[in-house]
Amino acid sequence: MSSFDVLVIGSGPAGEKAAFQAAKLRQRVALVDRADCLGGSCLHTATIPSKTLRETIQWVAAVRQRSRWGIRTSIDQPITFDTLLRKKNAVIDGQVEMLERKLDRNDVTRIGGEARFVDPHRVEVTDAHGGTRLVEARIVVIATGSRPARDPAIPFDEENVYDSDTILRLHDVPRSLAIVGAGVIGCEYACMFAALGTKVTLLDARPRVLDFADHEMSELLVARMRDAGITLRLGEEVARVAVEGPHRVVATTRSGKAVVGEKLLYAVGRDGNTERLALERAGLRPGRRGLLTVNRHFQTAVPHIYAAGDVIGFPSLAATAMHQGRLAMAHALGVPVNGEGAALPYGIFTIPELSMVGETEEQLTAANVPYEMGHAFFREIPRGEIVGDRTGMLKLLFERESHRLRGVHIIGEKASELIHIGQAVLAFGGPVDYFVEAVFNHPTLSEAYKVAALNGLNRL
Repeated sequence: MSSFDVLVIGSGPAGEKAAFQAAKLRQRVALVDRADCLGGSCLHTATIPSKTLRETIQWVAAVRQRSRWGIRTSIDQPITFDTLLRKKNAVIDGQVEMLERKLDRNDVTRIGGEARFVDPHRVEVTDAHGGTRLVEARIVVIATGSRPARDPAIPFDEENVYDSDTILRLHDVPRSLAIVGAGVIGCEYACMFAALGTKVTLLDARPRVLDFADHEMSELLVARMRDAGITLRLGEEVARVAVEGPHRVVATTRSGKAVVGEKLLYAVGRDGNTERLALERAGLRPGRRGLLTVNRHFQTAVPHIYAAGDVIGFPSLAATAMHQGRLAMAHALGVPVNGEGAALPYGIFTIPELSMVGETEEQLTAANVPYEMGHAFFREIPRGEIVGDRTGMLKLLFERESHRLRGVHIIGEKASELIHIGQAVLAFGGPVDYFVEAVFNHPTLSEAYKVAALNGLNRL
């Protein structure tokens, strides 16, 4: 039996950061994951592949739009999905190699295989050849991530009906696509396929997309999606999905509507990867959708067993998973940190991007906080005109009396990058006046902060 101070199950963003945090604190660390899954679903089937695909699609779309500027360009071969995904493979290979070097540099022992608890401190790891190894640890971190939820009534076949993992195995770009689920994943893929010229219909039982986002921003995103040719069927629950022949999938709603597409993507939620862990032997029981419940320190009901990342549910973002893994390990090893309770940014890679940090208008209103807002439209910023984004917008929310910044919401070019300026001011409790007094490079999209701050203060 092998003994370690810390055992991390899962090598995705949460597991990786937990392992490295423990290693930096001179703990003997073991990291368990399947041999072909180093980096987790984030690296192999979710975040990195989809964002690489999005980048490639935007490049192709930009080439096609150059004619608007009088520049004649062309793509000399038909665009296939295999072509679009070629860069993805190179990115994944590079990231896996980088992660392997980091594990080696930090003396983290990597154990290939699938883990199952024997008791609260021991797990049995079974490798791809059926061999087993018993591993014992004082502290255990469960960071096994999640997978797309699969309703048994949906006829997944990887030829006509896909989930968000298998959609990456498409060979050709479909002429039409029905997407069930208007959450983050559904909206991102809807925008990507629409940019390729696919006729997309997006369905969801909820009355609005991205209901956790600021309402004004989600409405702006919906407007841009409609401009891109995406048909939205909101407030429509899908009752049945049927493959009626080659290149014909029909989704029937409870109201009797029929949505037809060559292919269908089912993107309704994700399930925690816990069913094969034998959690009951560790004294744990997963909740709804296989997710684990944790306290604010990411401890489960068994104090020395922590959980972080997608396996604990919302927000299920790679960036927050990394943060959670680090915080969990710091608490387990008694190291004080400054990141607890910090406002975390959200980056949604639709087209255009949507990003936010802090509170929404709806949250401030519910908390009876007297607030004001300031807007800046990218069409007001020279850089916005240069990059061709005339519909982007940045919104600041701040307290009327103290001017303290409470929320930043951005839609448009580089939103997920720009958000970190507001995040820094928010973290230190700074006032919106900071943006007025600061000097921003010109011409940049960052100047939108100053324009929005002036707009908001002028409202007072």
